[in-house]
Amino acid sequence: MLDSTPTLAGEALLWSRVLVTGTEAEAFLQGQLSQDLASLGEDGAWSLLLAPDSLVIASMHVTRVTGGLSMVVERDLSDVTVGRLRRFLLRTDAQLVVEEIDRGPFATDLDRIKGQWPAASEFARQLTPHTFGSSFVRATISFTKGCFTGQELVGRLDARGSNIPWRFVKVSGDDPQSLDRALCSAGPDGPKGLTSWCISDHKVTGLGVVHRSLLTNLESLQSSGISVVAID
Repeated sequence: MLDSTPTLAGEALLWSRVLVTGTEAEAFLQGQLSQDLASLGEDGAWSLLLAPDSLVIASMHVTRVTGGLSMVVERDLSDVTVGRLRRFLLRTDAQLVVEEIDRGPFATDLDRIKGQWPAASEFARQLTPHTFGSSFVRATISFTKGCFTGQELVGRLDARGSNIPWRFVKVSGDDPQSLDRALCSAGPDGPKGLTSWCISDHKVTGLGVVHRSLLTNLESLQSSGISVVAID
């Protein structure tokens, strides 16, 4: 069912910064985030916050700051991110402060959609990192850093060749309703459907989730003016 909200092509994306400071800030986040913070470069890196069952809670761009680390996260995900981290913040010298900021990794939702990057509307479908493609996994997860929350199941899935039932796709067409119906037209019930979309130049451009069986027979969709491409 279509439950995503459209955005105008030039509408700004809202971002928050979560500052984590203290003598144990890095050690704490190293056990919570999927990226290897010990090897974090000057430009920072994308990382994920996962549930114990490896479902994605949020993605964030992490950089070093004086006295700790900065995580830039979509504003719609800041509360759930901080709430999840604070659950594990026990007898640890680390403090979390949330700030609203003017700029983030993507200026507009259309930029994000064109960049094929998932956000709150995709993570709400409760999916594992491999659903979003191998490029997303390579950009956000270190498989050599050691343990972090959700690591065991993510590592097991990666070792099995990332054989997953649901796939992240980019789509375009004339209207969101027909796109959503197309994405839901194959496979069992589940998290499939149109998840993000913008109207640009009288065309709908979006992201969504499909069952992998849909990708084996795209001719009928193409003939009706709908483009569906898997994101790898």
